[in-house]
Amino acid sequence: MGHVQKTKSVLKCLLYIPFTVCAFYFLSPSLRFLIGYLPMDKCSLESAKMLSLDNSVDASLDLWSRPDVQTCTSWKAPIIWEGMFDPDLYDQMHKTKGSSVALTVFAVGRYLDAYLKNFLNSSEHHFMLGLPVTYYVFTDVPEKVPDIKLPPQRSIKVIKVEKHSRWQDISMIRMKTISDVIESDIRHHCTHVFCFDVDQVFTGRFGSEALGDSVALLHAHYYHLPQKLFTYDRNPKSKAYMQTGDFYYHAAIFGGLWKSVKALTEACYQSIMEDKQNNVEALWHDESHLNKYMWLHKPSKVLSPEYCWDTSIGYRSDIRVTRLLWAQKHYDTLRTP
Repeated sequence: MGHVQKTKSVLKCLLYIPFTVCAFYFLSPSLRFLIGYLPMDKCSLESAKMLSLDNSVDASLDLWSRPDVQTCTSWKAPIIWEGMFDPDLYDQMHKTKGSSVALTVFAVGRYLDAYLKNFLNSSEHHFMLGLPVTYYVFTDVPEKVPDIKLPPQRSIKVIKVEKHSRWQDISMIRMKTISDVIESDIRHHCTHVFCFDVDQVFTGRFGSEALGDSVALLHAHYYHLPQKLFTYDRNPKSKAYMQTGDFYYHAAIFGGLWKSVKALTEACYQSIMEDKQNNVEALWHDESHLNKYMWLHKPSKVLSPEYCWDTSIGYRSDIRVTRLLWAQKHYDTLRTP
């Protein structure tokens, strides 16, 4: 996080959790390191055959290959970590089933120049290799989208969107935009959808093991913290209001079958608009609404923080691989009008 974003995060946390815990977490590398030693809950299932299965291959997951982390949820969904799965089994199953993936990404304003090229180039080396992939790039300047050489079965569609003066509005309006393009285009061509923030870089396999009916991501900064420190929206006036939850999910990545993603984005957009009519804005904007939706509608698969890691956290023994990394943030300049 840049200095401005760190300051905002600390100030917001002051509303909900003790000053010392919040401030030290964001400002102290040593505390972030020590938090990595807080134990996670453990999976209560003896075998993956006891999971609520998205598909037959999920039954092959080795839940106890990673005793250091939580590998399933209380509602029997798998949490995917390195060492739990055979990538070849997943790839073969999805090829046989004819799975295809739409990847949505927004590159509006200065974000296009700063991040889009690296995002797309790195994706071509790591994202859903061997499956048909269509990139849906939403931008206010289509003519500036970089020309990326794509192999067969991989294509790109550029869709012009309006530029908003506030980054918060861009963040929240994407829910409606994704829902609209699923209805008009994606559902006719792709079985699954994954939605990404653009300020990230793929660094390792992000493969078909991540596909599921409804997929959420554990936030890298919260997966070891106790639930009382999660920054859910605590404002009872907001549709995103939560007193409790399961995990803290990161809105930088979410996905699933197109029907599931359409339902999620529609519901989040409706909640955002209801808040707007009541002159309310959720604490973390669309991420707050996503967390509320995922609490009410449990994801069928959860991705570990390997799938979106922030190197500023420092060393964590449970992060054996990194599949996607946060790019360096420049909020001070990128989020100014």
